[in-house]
Amino acid sequence: MVAVPVTDLKGVGTALALKLGKLGIHSVQDLLFHLPTRYQDRTRIRPLGSVQLGEEILIEGEVKLADIVMGRRRSLLCRVQDGTGQITLRFFHFNAAQKNAMRPGVLIRAFGEVRPGGAGLEMVHPEYQLVTGKWLAPPEQSLTPVYPMTEGLTQTRMRGLVRQAFTQFEQHPLPDLLPENLRQERALPELHAALRYLHQPPPNADQQALLMGRHPAQRRLALEELLAHHLSLTRIRHSIQQQGSWPMPEASDMSQAFLDQLPFSLTAAQQRVIAEIQQDLQRALPMLRLVQGDVGSGKTLVAALAAVQVIAAGYQVAVMAPTEILAEQHYQNFSRWFSALNVDVAWLAGKVKGKQRQQQLEQIATGGASVVVGTHALFQEEVKFARLALVVIDEQHRFGVHQRLSLREKGADGIRSPHQLIMTATPIPRTLTMSAYADLDCSIIDELPPGRTPVNTLVIADTRREEVIARVQQACAQGRQAYWVCTLIEESEALQCQAAEVTATHLAEQLPDIRIGLVHGRMKPAEKASVMEAFKSARLDLLVATTVIEVGVDVPNASLMIIENPERLGLAQLHQLRGRVGRGSVESFCVLMYHPPLSKQGRERLQVMRETTDGFRIAEKDLQLRGPGEVLGTRQTGMMQFRIADLERDADLLSEVQALAQPLYQHPKRVDALINRWMGSSEHYAQV
Repeated sequence: MVAVPVTDLKGVGTALALKLGKLGIHSVQDLLFHLPTRYQDRTRIRPLGSVQLGEEILIEGEVKLADIVMGRRRSLLCRVQDGTGQITLRFFHFNAAQKNAMRPGVLIRAFGEVRPGGAGLEMVHPEYQLVTGKWLAPPEQSLTPVYPMTEGLTQTRMRGLVRQAFTQFEQHPLPDLLPENLRQERALPELHAALRYLHQPPPNADQQALLMGRHPAQRRLALEELLAHHLSLTRIRHSIQQQGSWPMPEASDMSQAFLDQLPFSLTAAQQRVIAEIQQDLQRALPMLRLVQGDVGSGKTLVAALAAVQVIAAGYQVAVMAPTEILAEQHYQNFSRWFSALNVDVAWLAGKVKGKQRQQQLEQIATGGASVVVGTHALFQEEVKFARLALVVIDEQHRFGVHQRLSLREKGADGIRSPHQLIMTATPIPRTLTMSAYADLDCSIIDELPPGRTPVNTLVIADTRREEVIARVQQACAQGRQAYWVCTLIEESEALQCQAAEVTATHLAEQLPDIRIGLVHGRMKPAEKASVMEAFKSARLDLLVATTVIEVGVDVPNASLMIIENPERLGLAQLHQLRGRVGRGSVESFCVLMYHPPLSKQGRERLQVMRETTDGFRIAEKDLQLRGPGEVLGTRQTGMMQFRIADLERDADLLSEVQALAQPLYQHPKRVDALINRWMGSSEHYAQV
């Protein structure tokens, strides 16, 4: 079926089309896939004697009295009886005609939620009909759908539009894109039957299964949607790999020279991941590999060894980080490691200006610099590489899609694609890796270097603030350093920075002997870098900061972190922050100072932080509590908004999706249709 615009439906003009567009509904087909979130049962009339609190039900009875009551708010009360019991209908908004129509003896049918009232059970502003000289129509034949909504739309309007969409659907059926043998093997309903059932479930439908998303009709659609996402990512991977890349022979001599200068040995996990990368680089296909590793597991070193292989073959490496602080840290590490091998490392960030910038650009363009480290400044048009063949992206979910693609286009000949190595310290649950990163091969560094001490986590109410300040005093007196992280519930960055400034002032008053620095998002990069440098070189004892210090700052002497209002942050973010301490050999502590009372979920989340330092377990819990969009951050904003599938609930379908995708990929037209049905124009969001 060709996509028919919603404006072809009766009563849909430009204004209504715009409102529907906010819900992602642009075509008649989109309406069919805009599924209800829950259902109301208007299929049977309930005797008033069996009514219970909290139920949404249909009732029918005789009006016994209707009076205007002057309480805190003027309201119309209508008492209804049916021979088994009674209920009150309450209206705060009414007119004289309504009041006069509800005269004693009239039969009324009403639908609403049963609540406690002043004189027994009541319904507030129910939907209702009065019997005036003729019988009411029989109750509904199916459960009534309740749809996700936007401002200016009503449920009644949406139900009418969906009914119109089904009429069109009867005339121009949507093709069933799942192969028939597959449907039969798994006892999956046909597309038409599944959609019809979900929009109009019969009165005896299992409402619990529908509410939980476990009904076969929902599972059939979830499987198809997950399949479409998987095929989209597989296609992107194929298109990148078809461009080809430059094979990099093994560089055992240079790699050994690199390893010999290190004051430590690699962990078994690092060795395993490096072997996987080195194998990828030897192929004439672009490497597309994601390296996950907990904070401090040694991902940067793994990236440096990948760079060695590329440099030895005579090509360039670009290393990109989301912040200047992190990029500068990478620059210092790479410069230190590569100076012994006489390899030049260039540095490009927003603060590199004037003559110094020109020199760096020349070094990059002539190939004088084999490694180029920087921030998003590397994307700029004026940056020309001589022979770029490997792109290393750190914490890549912080970069926009187009930025990553533009760096790829800077490859050595503009035709072949550079190898891509993507690193993240945010552990990603397996279910998300299988779906959100299906275009990437995945390696995990699941071992910390020896000598790293686990961080002790304490959960304390902010009523004990004085004790916490005394603890900071004690740690700094012993020559250690500490972080104090401020968070605010408001989205406003200005208010967050203000909170950090106020906290820094109060702490300076209470800790006059302690050297205190302040870092927040509204400071200029140069100011921020200067304070961070002072903290790293131990010229400051305590660093008060917003969450800008979440990623990558390495200060081994810092052994104490205080996080205010941790209940406002995601678990993954708390884990990242906690990873700033425990980087040396001294016992380290992270104090989560919450504001009571905590919600049940808040207690559960902080308990997880106290119990484990395993980033993957924390990530699984984060996924369970907050959902995939939040856990993955901004990379997936377009891609992770599933209409029907839920990555946690439908995790068991993912291995099936992988098995189904392979044979389906041999049928390009069906793949096109599946991707278009579920993702439409948002397919480009998935590109890496």
